[in-house]
Amino acid sequence: QVQLLESGGGLVHAGGSLTLSCGVSGRTIYNNAMGWFRQPPGKEREFVAAINWSGHTTDYLDSVKGRFTISRDNTKNTVYLQMNDLRPEDTANYYCAFRYPSEITIDSTEYQYWGQGTQVTVSS
Repeated sequence: QVQLLESGGGLVHAGGSLTLSCGVSGRTIYNNAMGWFRQPPGKEREFVAAINWSGHTTDYLDSVKGRFTISRDNTKNTVYLQMNDLRPEDTANYYCAFRYPSEITIDSTEYQYWGQGTQVTVSS
């Protein structure tokens, strides 16, 4: 069974940075895509970023382009989300997601496994 565990969330002031990590256990990462999603308070879950198996193809939510970077280290079974210039509207619970196919997608229903989430709070 695939299990995902997010870490790295916390409280920061506007303009600050955080790096989220997602460790995958139960199997070795092999030939699969990964994604990050978030759910702000009182709002629906939304796509943030995704990365394919090789790491050569990525996609981002428009509002985070130029500020967030998704990357992966398959030898460590780990995916990262570097977040810079954080804004109060970035406040949300952030979720890591696993997809069996190697290609990326922004559709949350196409991901098979999810982590429990890590809270990111950005104060003004």
